[in-house]
Amino acid sequence: MTGLRRVMVTGAAGQLGSTIVARMRHECDVVALTRSELDIGDDAAVLAAARAAAPDAIINCAAYNDVDGAEDAAFACFAGNAFGVRALARAAAATGAVFIHYGTDFVFDGLAQRPYDEEDRPGPLSTYGTAKLLGEWFALEAPNAYVLRVESLFGGQPAKSSVDKILTAIQTDQPVRVFTDRTVTPSYVGDVTMATMELLARRPAPGVYHCVNSGITTWLGIAEELARLLERQPEIIAVKSADVKLRARRPQYCALSNDKLARVGVAMPSWQDALRRHITSVR
Repeated sequence: MTGLRRVMVTGAAGQLGSTIVARMRHECDVVALTRSELDIGDDAAVLAAARAAAPDAIINCAAYNDVDGAEDAAFACFAGNAFGVRALARAAAATGAVFIHYGTDFVFDGLAQRPYDEEDRPGPLSTYGTAKLLGEWFALEAPNAYVLRVESLFGGQPAKSSVDKILTAIQTDQPVRVFTDRTVTPSYVGDVTMATMELLARRPAPGVYHCVNSGITTWLGIAEELARLLERQPEIIAVKSADVKLRARRPQYCALSNDKLARVGVAMPSWQDALRRHITSVR
């Protein structure tokens, strides 16, 4: 139980937003605002929406997620991932609401040799990562703000994540191309939703928290685990990051430590267990 009377969720039609809305409607009143209903880049509209909703918490699931497209659309990327976040943080401060915002592993440079923690210095490699980092800073200007860094989100609707694409390829007997040298800690939307609700109930110290499933793997490891769970033997084509030309640079080592989250009493299930539950939910 969160103990909240009402929450306002922006980006309510996305994979994380729709999951949060569906789950939190069992706990409290939810004002769900899709991108078409609220442009978070419009400061006046954001403040008006927050005052009309009078929420105890504002949960921002709206984001510009085209990592490669951002290299040629910096204005749109910064509007959605930074300045829109600033508008929401200011609205949260004006209405006395707790502010929840979601960050990304792309704020790091990928040069680590152990999972990044919240004290590690950011070093984004792309326009997208830079905008998301600025958004974190703006979010934390709100008096009661939590930035939850998630990574490789999967589950929910629409099912457009990399994990979901691998899953679909295996189920349809298509070849699966995956990176062997990108280390990740994926985040299942159902587990991120539960962690969000736990934080709202527990109210630990505001700040940045990594919110990923426990354990470390590679994209190859994810594909192999999905194949095992599905009892399939797909053609898996292993590739290296250097062999794939992408518009935006990605951090090669992306693993995040969720030890800080665990210390405040929020335990995240393993990524293997999350994959198993996800497969069960879509069958």
